[in-house]
Amino acid sequence: MDKELIIVLDFGGQYNQLIARRVRECNVYAEVHPYTLSLDKIKEMNPKGIIFTGGPNSVYESSSPSYEEAIFNIGVPILGICYGSQLMAYKLGGEVKTAPVSEYGHTDITIDSDSKIFDGVSRETSVWMSHTDYIANVPEGFKITAHSSVCPVAAMECAERKLYATQFHPEVMHTAEGQKMLKNFVINVCGCKGDWTMESFVETKVREIREQVGTGKVLCALSGGVDSSVAAVLLSKAVGKQLTCVFVDHGLLRKNEGDEVEAVFGPNGSYDLNFIRVNAQERFYEKLKGVEEPERKRKIIGEEFIRVFEEEAKKIGKVDFFVQGTIYPDVIESGLGKSAVIKSHHNVGGLPDHVDFKEIIEPLRLLFKDEVRRAGLELGIPEYLVFRQPFPGPGLGVRIVGEVTADKVRIVQDADYIFREEIKNAGIEGLGQYFAALTNMRSVGVMGDFRTYDYAVCLRSVNTSDFMTAECSEIPFSVLQKVMNRIINEVKGVNRVLFDLTSKPPGTIELE
Repeated sequence: MDKELIIVLDFGGQYNQLIARRVRECNVYAEVHPYTLSLDKIKEMNPKGIIFTGGPNSVYESSSPSYEEAIFNIGVPILGICYGSQLMAYKLGGEVKTAPVSEYGHTDITIDSDSKIFDGVSRETSVWMSHTDYIANVPEGFKITAHSSVCPVAAMECAERKLYATQFHPEVMHTAEGQKMLKNFVINVCGCKGDWTMESFVETKVREIREQVGTGKVLCALSGGVDSSVAAVLLSKAVGKQLTCVFVDHGLLRKNEGDEVEAVFGPNGSYDLNFIRVNAQERFYEKLKGVEEPERKRKIIGEEFIRVFEEEAKKIGKVDFFVQGTIYPDVIESGLGKSAVIKSHHNVGGLPDHVDFKEIIEPLRLLFKDEVRRAGLELGIPEYLVFRQPFPGPGLGVRIVGEVTADKVRIVQDADYIFREEIKNAGIEGLGQYFAALTNMRSVGVMGDFRTYDYAVCLRSVNTSDFMTAECSEIPFSVLQKVMNRIINEVKGVNRVLFDLTSKPPGTIELE
């Protein structure tokens, strides 16, 4: 793609994805790469700027991540953050030591001098610190541009060489004016125009896909989720009827979801693609009969999905390309260089052996989730699909504790629909992730003077930015009361409604 580029060099920091996202919020394209990326490759990529991330190590330890000093002499602006600032100081002749007082969390700093980085930033501002080491002496040619009560070098720069450094993290929301600082670096220092948009991404990607596919046949496993939906529409826009989408309805979707997906992508929808819907509900229920152990349920659902998909793919014949909805966090979390592997992602649970395709197309590979949603809107996908709540691969199979049956699916679909509808009616859809699940607990109740012995529905709502940790959302009690009343009155088989307060850890977001 013909675009301005900021390279984020990852030195093991926990915020590497966030830095790239913040740069992209300035409408400037950014990519995360391991610190092992060669200098020759960096020059070849021709970035407008480079950002060094933080990291957990000490720069003066021989085993710590490092980079050759020559990078500071290639004429490209560099911003060092936290560990990145210390590395810059250390490599250029400054001194880094263990700090007399470590700083963690909110810290007030004072801006000491004019700086392009701090243009428009308050002289006294609050930032987010997280360091044990500190810069004791700046390198020759550098000046200190900010300090805190215990950190003499909260920021430094050598404006002539376009080298800047902050001990704090401007990328996190806890730094009050951090986005302004990053934008100053990207626009004022690096000279970026800020013209990278979803419109330009979609136009370029459509052109690239057309060139790549030519007259070939393309196959996509469409789940109806955000990533696969956007990938499918992007491919449809590029190659039209050369694309076939197979949508397997395993009977574990949310209420009306199968019909909603078909309405958008099916024969009467807005897209010129070959859409195949397979209604395999009974087949999945039969396979899950009597199975209670969560991991077994997951494996059965995944395996059966592939079997159904295989059967449909055989009918299509030879396929040249296979589409995956891989997104950028999948790539990063699967490990960059020597960075930790958070989790290995397999976007397709197992590709059919008989499908003889030339290569895999991953049109969203370089986008973050929020960018995927923006691309979806740009492509004209309805908002209710673009902004749908996150949904696990095994669907309601992991929101039903214990054995999965058609009747239990009905209960959780109806309860979940009511919960989501009342959240919308209350105008609090920005909560995070919220859903209803079905416990395996039955208890005595009384309804209309009659004894009942029915199930308990569990309401779950969490706030999370990374899905690695989560806290319970605060929902107004009046909303919970209304949801409870509606579920008990409208959903047959339920006589009790619970609200799950558990954070992650120790719990997980899903019940199973």
